[in-house]
Amino acid sequence: MSLTPCYHCGDPCDKNSINFDEKVFCCNGCKTVYEIFSENELTCYYDLQQSPGAIPTEIHGKYDFLEQEDIIDKLIEFGDETIQIATLYIPHIHCSSCIWILENLNKLNPEIVDSQVNFGNKTVRLTYRTDKISLKDAVILLSSIGYEPYISLENLETGKKKIDRRIIYKLGIAGFAFGNVMFLSFPEYFEVNEFWLEKYKHLFRWIMFAYSLPVVFYAAQDYFRSAYKGLRSGLLNIDVPIALGILVLFLRSTIEIMFDLGSGFFDSLTGLVFFLLLGKFFQQRTYNFLSFERDYKSYFPIAITKIEDGNETPIQVYEIVEGDRLLIRNQELIPVDAILIKGDAMIDYSFVTGESVPVMKQSGDKLYAGGKQISGVIEIETLKTVEQSYLTQLWSNDVFKKDKEALFANLTDKLSKHFTRVILLIAFVSGLFWMFYDPSKVMNVVTAVLIIACPCAIALSAPFTYGNLLRIFGKLKFYLKNASVIEQLSTIDTIIFDKTGTITANNKSEAFYDGIELSSEEEKLLKSTLRGSNHPLSRSLYDMLEAQDIVSLSSYNETPGLGIEASHDRSLMKVGSAEYVGIEDDMEELNTEVHISSNNKYKGKFTFFNSYREGLSRLFNSLRDDYHLAVISGDNEGERKNLEKLLPTSTKLIFNQKPEDKLEYIAFHQKEGSRIMMIGDGLNDAGALAQGDVGVAVSENINVFSPACDAILDASVFNHIDAFLSASKSAIKIIKWSFFFSFLYNIIGLYFAVTGRLEPVIAAILMPLSSISIVVFTTVATNYVGRRLVKRNKL
Repeated sequence: MSLTPCYHCGDPCDKNSINFDEKVFCCNGCKTVYEIFSENELTCYYDLQQSPGAIPTEIHGKYDFLEQEDIIDKLIEFGDETIQIATLYIPHIHCSSCIWILENLNKLNPEIVDSQVNFGNKTVRLTYRTDKISLKDAVILLSSIGYEPYISLENLETGKKKIDRRIIYKLGIAGFAFGNVMFLSFPEYFEVNEFWLEKYKHLFRWIMFAYSLPVVFYAAQDYFRSAYKGLRSGLLNIDVPIALGILVLFLRSTIEIMFDLGSGFFDSLTGLVFFLLLGKFFQQRTYNFLSFERDYKSYFPIAITKIEDGNETPIQVYEIVEGDRLLIRNQELIPVDAILIKGDAMIDYSFVTGESVPVMKQSGDKLYAGGKQISGVIEIETLKTVEQSYLTQLWSNDVFKKDKEALFANLTDKLSKHFTRVILLIAFVSGLFWMFYDPSKVMNVVTAVLIIACPCAIALSAPFTYGNLLRIFGKLKFYLKNASVIEQLSTIDTIIFDKTGTITANNKSEAFYDGIELSSEEEKLLKSTLRGSNHPLSRSLYDMLEAQDIVSLSSYNETPGLGIEASHDRSLMKVGSAEYVGIEDDMEELNTEVHISSNNKYKGKFTFFNSYREGLSRLFNSLRDDYHLAVISGDNEGERKNLEKLLPTSTKLIFNQKPEDKLEYIAFHQKEGSRIMMIGDGLNDAGALAQGDVGVAVSENINVFSPACDAILDASVFNHIDAFLSASKSAIKIIKWSFFFSFLYNIIGLYFAVTGRLEPVIAAILMPLSSISIVVFTTVATNYVGRRLVKRNKL
């Protein structure tokens, strides 16, 4: 039976749904948001897209830290006595309805003067009157309508991000100069000999010289710096022949116009730099709404509630000292190692260890930073500061300081070593030949060889191939940190998967009942008993069981860590551990089990198993012939048998691994020569993701969570990892073919150069032609790869 979707958020409504204004809502939160919109004549929100909203979260006391001036000063962009401006990141922004409601916040509160949405970055920029409304009030308003901002410790430390626009400025200058120099060169191309050319020829040449100055000394400066650093380190990178070509072009052209020997090659010079910068700009395209450098600071709260002399006050996380008593609310992250003082804690450590089952803790137990409290409110006493906590220590490993890109020798740099030596050899031999045959042509021939053999087309092959594939991957929900990751993907020979949240579906599990069949009355009582519990297993089992008529309970008692006892009329139901329901179970439980007894008679048990992602078996079977595969998990071995059935027999299965164990496993195999891709999802995988040659974070919501990584993979396309790897290998083939075509152009150009017949017009035609044809070839080829990727995998 299909369930009616909630009018506000679209989630399915069960029998406890709420009917209001002839509409169905899944909870009071969604109904309240609808009422707010109705009262303010904002119901057009629902006309733009069906069920566009999100369920509002509980916010009582959550944002008290936004009353502190020192925190507010670090979060706002502008502030005076009457106006403040703040930009807030809102992960739920996803459609036109979101934009419409967020840009009409002034109708909900007229003190919000203006609100502008950046859909790509998922941010809203608020301008509000500080004498009437505070930043805290604005955040609470957003949260109350289902658009809770994401504010973390990272926001407090980094403040406003600086945008580097240097590549855009350089590209603009080079493009402007290239266009004008080409325009000024036309009369000489066509050998126009009218009076005006004879009169203005020298002026035109010096204007071209002037245009070339900012191109050489500003736009092209990065190539000179890179070449210098490479030579100083004893490396012949691709920028060495490029810098040499630019320098020779500029010097020879300057000498020609100074001594009236010719018009020079300023058109080829500015065009060369323009196309190189265009390739670099295309390659550097990234996804501004994603973060690939997150650590624990991205997920820790800015402030926490401190209890002192019975008073609750918010303090910054870095102000917490040993002995402080802290209040941790439901769904809040524990920022420090501590002792549980008050309340029954249900801690989810999957964020840190990868263990999928929440852990029950009682007063006196030790709690570690990074655990999330998922059941009620607790009080803790601090044992260590944030800097000394267990989670922070995970980030002290040197692996997080490693620059993977610097350690990886790419295909272009490998080729450039040989290319540079060959070109210098050709220039030397040509010069030697002309020295004996016609000494007057030596300088022209040597410089012509260095000019025409400048590896512009070679240097453009990789940026345009990788840049275009980066765009295609992004459309298919596979987001790479930068273009060089594609080449690293093509070299991988080993793939290691985390289990919890990576190959398993988050928040999904399956339970199988083993025991005596329950009567209809017992099923009703079981469902009603589970309904009153906030324990994760109770909630999961409640959702899995078929819908039943809820009965009123005569008594209800929940013993934390053990189980629940409830009665209705003369029937008694117990749900919990084997010991709690009154049976002996000496067998070691690898899987999570929930036992049931009715009227003190044991009925059976529900055994929970992970729910694995769709297409997992097909994916592993597709990868097994080309890659070594392994699954590493922080969980126990309860899922070993299931995984052995699902996955190829060659797949290694390793359990009970701590975060540092995963990192060391990868490092060991890398020393053996393996090229490893690590695929994980949580902070517990961050060290392994950083250690791997390529680290891929799988995320159910790419805008909310992903640890430091090289790529972010939307969980919906997880089963197409093999297709993305295949496409990355195709990209290398495209680059190699473009290298071949580039060599053909160089052979033609070198013929004119070594024979002393290189004219400016030939260089002006041949150099841009080679660059443009390579760009067209790589673009068409990668688009074909993209279409084939979509068609074959039905993406």
